[in-house]
Amino acid sequence: MARSPGLASVRTTLHRLGTHPAPTHRVPATATAKMASGVQVADEVRRIFYDMKVQKCSTPEEIKKRNKAVIFCLSADKKCIIVEEGKEILVGDVGVTITDPFKHFVGMLPEKDCRYALYDASFETKDAIKKKFQGIKHECQANGPEDLNRACIAEKLGGSLIVAFEGCPV
Repeated sequence: MARSPGLASVRTTLHRLGTHPAPTHRVPATATAKMASGVQVADEVRRIFYDMKVQKCSTPEEIKKRNKAVIFCLSADKKCIIVEEGKEILVGDVGVTITDPFKHFVGMLPEKDCRYALYDASFETKDAIKKKFQGIKHECQANGPEDLNRACIAEKLGGSLIVAFEGCPV
C-alpha cells in the first residue's frame, strides 16, 4: 500500500463531537479568535492546530512530542474553547503506551457531552499498482463474487451506454 501522494495525513479541524447544540451567547472580542457562534478560541488551541497542520523538519525527539490528537472543551464560563486537561495523544506515545491511537482517542471522548477535537490521521490508499500501469482508462474494483458479473462491470465502465461486454450482451 502506498501513502497518498502529497498528503501525509488528514487533520480533523475543530469539528464538534457530540449531540448538544452549540452555544449561542455573544462575548466581546479579545486577543483570542472568535468563532461564528460568538465563542472565543484560546490562543493555545490555535497554536496546537498550527503545529499539527505544519509539517516541519524535526528531529526524532521533536516528532515524538508532536500531538497526534487533542480534545478541546468549553471553559467553565462557556465563553472560550480551551485545551481539555490531560486529553491529548503524543506521536511518541503511539506504539509505546498506546497501541491503537484512534480507539484510544474515541475512548477519551465523553459519552454525553460534546467536544472539539483535532486528530492527525495517517492513511494508505490502494492505488499503488495503478500508478505502475500508465494508461488505465477505467478502474473497476470488485469487492466480492457479486461484483464479478458482466452487468456489474458494464455499469462501472459506462452505465447504460454499455450493451455488450466481451462480445456478450449485458
